[in-house]
Order: sequence, then C-alpha cells, then structure tokens
Amino acid sequence: MELTAFWHGRRVLVTGHTGFKGAWLCLWLEKLGAEVSALALASETTPSLYTLLAPWQSQHHHIQDIRNLARLREMFTASSPEIVIHMAAQALVRPSYDNPVETFETNVMGTVNVLEAARACPTIRVILVVTSDKIYANDGRDHPFGEADALGGNDPYSASKACTELVCQSYRKSFFKGGNVRLATARAGNVIGGGDWSKDRLVPDFMRAREAGQPIALRYPNAVRPWQHVLEPLSGYLAFAEALANASDNSLPPALNFGPDEQSSATVADIANALGEADGGGEHWRQAPGTHAGEAAILKLDSALAMHTLGWRPRLSLKDGLAWTTDWYRAHRAGAEMRAFSIAQIAAYEERRIADHADPSVSA
Repeated sequence: MELTAFWHGRRVLVTGHTGFKGAWLCLWLEKLGAEVSALALASETTPSLYTLLAPWQSQHHHIQDIRNLARLREMFTASSPEIVIHMAAQALVRPSYDNPVETFETNVMGTVNVLEAARACPTIRVILVVTSDKIYANDGRDHPFGEADALGGNDPYSASKACTELVCQSYRKSFFKGGNVRLATARAGNVIGGGDWSKDRLVPDFMRAREAGQPIALRYPNAVRPWQHVLEPLSGYLAFAEALANASDNSLPPALNFGPDEQSSATVADIANALGEADGGGEHWRQAPGTHAGEAAILKLDSALAMHTLGWRPRLSLKDGLAWTTDWYRAHRAGAEMRAFSIAQIAAYEERRIADHADPSVSA
C-alpha cells in the first residue's frame, strides 16, 4: 500500500487540526497537494505543534467549536469538501473524569453536529470519524480487540468514544444507507511522536520531567498499551479514506483498527525506560503517590482486518518509533526548523512504505 496522486487537489475538511494528530495530518495532506480546510478549538498547549508547523501555505484554518452546529453548516457549505476526516475531540481519559459533561458534549454531540452538517453538503463522498482503541468493553484479559468485539468503556472518555461509534452506526443506517456517501470509523492505538505537549500523556510528560531534571511520575507503570508512531495510524486513515472514495459499493468494513504489531505492545514503564535510554541517563521514572482514577490494565488491538482490506501494516518498530520521537524533541530543543524536520520525517516514512510495497519481505 502506498499513497497515490489521489490526494492532489482533493478538497478535504479536517476537524481537530490544532491537536497533535490533526496537525501532523494537515501537514501530510499539504505535502500530498490536497486543498485542506480545517477547524478546531485553539491549541491549549505552549509550545503548539500547529504553530510550529506554520506557515500553512495552502490551507484554510478556522478556530471553531464543533458544538456550534450553525457555524459548522456554514463552514461545510463554504469549503465544499469531498472528504471529511473528523478528529476533533476531548481526547484524554483523566480530564474526562474532571469534566464528563464537556467530554460527552464534545465527543458525542460534536460528532452528531459534524454528521448533520455533512448531511446537508452535496459534495461529500467520504466521512471518516476517528474514535479510539479504548472503545471496547475491556474485561482485563490479554486479548487483542477486533472490530467485531463489544463496545464499552468505563471512564467517561472511553464511553463517549463508544457512543461516537454508535452515533456513526445510526447515521450510516438511517441517513447514508444506499447513498453516495461512505461513512466509516477508524480506531488507533496509543500514539507517540514529536510535537505532543498534551498534559497526562506519557511522552510529553516524560519530556517535561526530563527538562525539569526529574524522573517522570507514573500512575500505572505496569499498564500495557499498543504504542505506535503517529504516522502509522495517519497512513491508515489516508488509505482508508481513499479506498472508501474509490469504492463502488458498501463492501468495505464500516470500521477498522490501526494498531501496532504484537511486539510493540509494552508497559508504560518500558516506554519510560526506553525514552530515558534514548535521551540520556539518570533515573527514568518513579511511582506516582496516592490513588488514581481507574484505567484499563491491558489494551491491545488486532489490525488484521485493515491489513487484509487495505494492505496496510505498521512500518516502524517500537524502537524506531521511539527513536523518531526523541529525535524530534531533540531537534526542537536545538532550535531546528520543525516544519522542515517534520516534513523530512514524513518523507522518510513514505520512502519506507514505497520500499516495503516493492519488496514485502523488507523488514520494518
């Protein structure tokens, strides 16, 4: 699988462009020659990846709350997108405990608003809604979740994303069934990579602790997660959206997992130790004191369906993903021009995909 000229000149609307994954996606789409319109709330972090990647040379970006349906309808009409990639969300577990109402409003009703705005836009061919690996009913077993597994979620964030999946299923069957619009969802693992400064995420928390000369405090050091570099799921989203646009019927799955291979599932402590070894010596982590809000002990994804359907598969090992991540932050600390550095990482990833496509025996 390799990205093609499909995206050149394609009108794409992205929600959540000021977020970590959204900024990387918009940069990649710009590199591919797409005509991008984007909307999101203002970035909550300083530094901000979205700001560092400026100037946005061929994109129209707007600060807009997806809870405002009237404004969404105006923006959809003005941009006339062919493809919508919906990523805007309250994307963190711990803040969902602090503000569950905002989490459900944003993730559930915000998605309803996006789909309502899309319903009235005749140019749209594909809507891809990005949810989460945390949508599954997790009973704690060491079981890689597949797309057919039951939805669930105990914390407000996970439950809100499971609800998002149900919203999409309802709209697919109620409003888009038999029409020209393909609506699907994408579920990714725990994403790492350069440019994430969100609170309560392992890599940015580690980098902040390292800059302060302290070990990171880990709430659940033994929790297992499916770690992957940010470019891995983004490549899957692009391939899925392209396949949906080119499909002549509804034979494609309505949802796909994009997770790492089995060897890239690791504990939180393993990742902290690997980051520390890659970024210098010293004590890497300590146990955070006190009690903490509940989180799943083990979470793994089965991406066999995406591999079979799209020919997609992970191209970066966990070691490579961590190296690319620490290289990015090291370059930022050294004052490098991060737009050029990030484009170079995308280009290196594309080259790896092309080489792997030409010779499937090439190891990632």
